[in-house]
Amino acid sequence: MRNILALYGGMPIREKKIYYGKQSIDEDDIKAIESVLRSDWLTQGPKVKELENLLCNRFEASYAVTTTSGTSALHLACLAAGIQNGDEVITSPMTFVASANCVLYCGGVPVFADILEGTNNIDPKSVEAIITNKTKAVIAVDFAGQPVLLEELKKICDKHKLILIEDAAHSLGSKYKGQYVGGIADLTTFSFHPVKTVTGGEGGAVLTNNKCFYKKMRLMATHGITKNKNEFSSDDASVGEWYYEQKELGYNFRMTEMQAALIISQINRLTTFKEKRRKIHDLYNEAFSNIDGLIIPAESDDVNTCWHLYVLRIDEEKIGCSRKTFFEALSSENIQPQVHYIPVYRQPYYQKLGYNKDECPICERIYQQILSLPLYPAMTDEDVNDVIEAVSKICEYFRRNKR
Repeated sequence: MRNILALYGGMPIREKKIYYGKQSIDEDDIKAIESVLRSDWLTQGPKVKELENLLCNRFEASYAVTTTSGTSALHLACLAAGIQNGDEVITSPMTFVASANCVLYCGGVPVFADILEGTNNIDPKSVEAIITNKTKAVIAVDFAGQPVLLEELKKICDKHKLILIEDAAHSLGSKYKGQYVGGIADLTTFSFHPVKTVTGGEGGAVLTNNKCFYKKMRLMATHGITKNKNEFSSDDASVGEWYYEQKELGYNFRMTEMQAALIISQINRLTTFKEKRRKIHDLYNEAFSNIDGLIIPAESDDVNTCWHLYVLRIDEEKIGCSRKTFFEALSSENIQPQVHYIPVYRQPYYQKLGYNKDECPICERIYQQILSLPLYPAMTDEDVNDVIEAVSKICEYFRRNKR
């Protein structure tokens, strides 16, 4: 690898590396987990139910089912939506692979719509243009924490009798037209991975206002087993309290009590987390908006975003270096960026399925430029200033030495 640091002839800005994302854990979080470990329940206990009630109340949904991960939440949402062999589901390519893999798990076919310049969210016009008689649902991903154009997408889905699934793995705490993400789409999925706004180590949840979806998800998340007497097939009077019935071939997507306790504790600080993330995002925007060759992220007028990522775009011609070189230069300054995301259709597995790189030209062009900078609540003012200084230093160097 080219020694970028040698170009500067000096020491890096930081001695210790700062990564693009990191969990924020305090003593209350630790005590919450400790209390569970000292209790009678490690799984299938009261904390999971408490969390599900909290999610419904906080994010304005009628029902919630917690899961083992954001991926299993998406899988569960597809099961609730009735995705089966041959059904097409439209989603964004600018996302983690789980947003499309969940369709494949059910035997469906992911179809990729292009994205919007500026927000990098799925383009409703592109969605409508690729709907066929096989289309069953749309999985709209809230990129970097910014909600998609939910009103436009809901109109399209209603018109074509499609189910709208909002992949809100990034957008816990974000609002669309004054309403929290969670109870707007037909099904909304959350992730509690460590780099997300609120963490349980792992874990996920699906929220809905549809009772039929809820009942199906509750069943499928617990092996397809019910203990509800009203749902039993047997009318044998001899069955006792031990009795249960498997109604479907379900899965074990059950969240643990430790995860639930940690997430509850973290949600108590959601407002603080959101404010800090927005502050860092605003400081980056202020610092980079006047640097020619850097394209800062845009926020729609209808949303209030709890930013999960800060995704900068690098104009190679104006800056004088490639995204790869910029990435390496930041790393040499002990600022560790990331790229969100490699478009799903570029993955070898999807290439084997016949997908190609020409389907979404806007996504393809934007992918070549994007770079995610560190953004998480535990960042200090010094951390943020170091990131700004490193980015500015690199831009200045390559501008002065542009060939």
